[in-house]
Amino acid sequence: MKLYWAPQTRAFRTLWLMEEAGLPYERQLMSLGDGSLQSAAYRAINPMMKVPALEDGPTTVAESGAICAYVADLAPDGKLAPPIGDPARGRYLQGLFFDAACVEAAFVEKLAKLEIPARSAGWGSFDRVMDVAETLITPGPWVLGARFSAADVMLGCDLWYGMNLLKVITDRPVLEAYVARCVARPAFQRAEAIEAEALPA
Repeated sequence: MKLYWAPQTRAFRTLWLMEEAGLPYERQLMSLGDGSLQSAAYRAINPMMKVPALEDGPTTVAESGAICAYVADLAPDGKLAPPIGDPARGRYLQGLFFDAACVEAAFVEKLAKLEIPARSAGWGSFDRVMDVAETLITPGPWVLGARFSAADVMLGCDLWYGMNLLKVITDRPVLEAYVARCVARPAFQRAEAIEAEALPA
């Protein structure tokens, strides 16, 4: 498998996931400014001309949530995704798609001070999204209780981003404790080290 990525982008989600999965993979570092993302060859892999993207033989996958779901299903012993037929798969998929559909949109609402009726916005509202995130990780420690999954990679990464970079999440001790558990994972720390090494001096 080949992961197309760049540091300090949404590709971190997939970098962390790949480190959790333990599958062999190659990293293709992409420049955000040299035009390579706009090339015809790359647009055939990711028509959005963004990172991340994944190639696995003849299969290409774009969008970080889709990549996380795809790789999680391939991980040995189902360690990152409950298999089809497992009752936990419903909650797992809910967590995965809730993050992809709602969390970043809620951040935009908060940052841009948008005033959208909750019934009109697909994510409801920023506060509702944060409340649902807390519900998803209760009783915890992970979305699936004792079992860590790709849903935690997506949700944990975005909550970390909202707390530490955007600073839109405050006074949410349940979410703060969850993010602390995420960043303490060895795979998260390996992904951070890979990013740090790739950043220009």
